[in-house]
Amino acid sequence: MPTLYVVPTPIGNLEDITVRALRVLREVSLVLAEDTRHTRKLLSHYSISVPLRSYHQHNKLMSLDSIIETVRQGDVALVSDAGMPALADPGFELIRAARVAGVEVDVLPGPSAITTAVVAAALPAPGFLFVGFLPRRSGERQALLLEVGALPYTLVAYESPHRLVQTLQAIERTLGDRPVVVARELTKIHQEVTQGSAQDLLARFEREAPRGEITLLIAGAPAVAVDRTAEATEDIRRRAREGEDRRDAISAAVQTYGISRNEAYALWLAAGAPESEC
Repeated sequence: MPTLYVVPTPIGNLEDITVRALRVLREVSLVLAEDTRHTRKLLSHYSISVPLRSYHQHNKLMSLDSIIETVRQGDVALVSDAGMPALADPGFELIRAARVAGVEVDVLPGPSAITTAVVAAALPAPGFLFVGFLPRRSGERQALLLEVGALPYTLVAYESPHRLVQTLQAIERTLGDRPVVVARELTKIHQEVTQGSAQDLLARFEREAPRGEITLLIAGAPAVAVDRTAEATEDIRRRAREGEDRRDAISAAVQTYGISRNEAYALWLAAGAPESEC
């Protein structure tokens, strides 16, 4: 069955392409490319000769029907300039249209600046949230940061070098002086992964203008410790009134309310219970 192949391409280093991706690019009848000039360099590097057709942000909706018809006649590969198509790149609408039309879609795994940056940043979090390119307007950017900044997940965004300083200013103003990572030119010769507080990185990039493609990572909201001392106090008082054994009452408070044994013992004494060694 004719298939639309979604093929990730290197984000910098041309060696970062899979054997399967190269085979697919050689075998398809057409490659849809975000920028045909850029993709032609990759294909030439691997001696691949295949017709190219432009598929980018400005024509992606107008050409859907004709592309679906083309896929029905033979396999087609969709690529972006770098990384995985449809992630902050053209492709989402075509993939959805292909599925609606009953066309087979096969997504190949491969290079992604998102996962590369998340692993390199090593920010502790239960997961990460990719927000794409941050809004250019300051008000919209601040609104988005406020909306997602309360989550515990590492925030991942693409940012242009000439807006990085403004974005770091917005992070410090909106989220406070959180840990931030600027991953620049990933997999390329001048690759750099810089970590620091929002304030520290702002000071650095105000001094030296950043260059290259940037993936920005912001630490998730810190966990808020819940003070359950009042609950523990009431519980221990109740246990003391009911004549419960001291050790059992203190152990229960430690397990239930996350307080130390010394804190639990102090609450036991404050409840007027018998003083003894804990």
